[in-house]
Amino acid sequence: MLSFIIYLTILTFLNIILLTVGMFIHSRSYKDREKNSPFECGFDPSVYTRAPFSMRFFLLAVIFLIFDVEIILLMPLTMNIMNSNSHWPLTGSMIFLMILLLGLIHEWNQGSLNWMK
Repeated sequence: MLSFIIYLTILTFLNIILLTVGMFIHSRSYKDREKNSPFECGFDPSVYTRAPFSMRFFLLAVIFLIFDVEIILLMPLTMNIMNSNSHWPLTGSMIFLMILLLGLIHEWNQGSLNWMK
C-alpha cells in the first residue's frame, strides 16, 4: 500500500510539472489573425471546402459504435458465467443485457435507427 501511495504521489507531481511547463510554453506563443486563418498557398480560400454531412448517418454510426463496444464487453462474461459456481455473474449479465435491450428499444422508438424518414 505504501508503494502505491508513493507511486501516486510521484505521478501527481509529474503531472503538475508537465502542466506548468505546458502553460509556460503556451504563454510564449502569440496569437495572430494570420496564424488562425486557413492556409491555401498564401491565398484566401475561394470556396467553402466543407462538404455537407448527413446528421442521421453520424447518429447511426455513433449508435453502432456504442452497441458494438457493449457487445465486446459481453464476450468475457460467458467465461465468467461458465467458471462460476454462483448465480451472480448470470444475474449481472442479464441486467446488462436488459439495459442494452432497453437502450435499443428506446433508440428504435425515437426513430434513430430508421435510415429514411
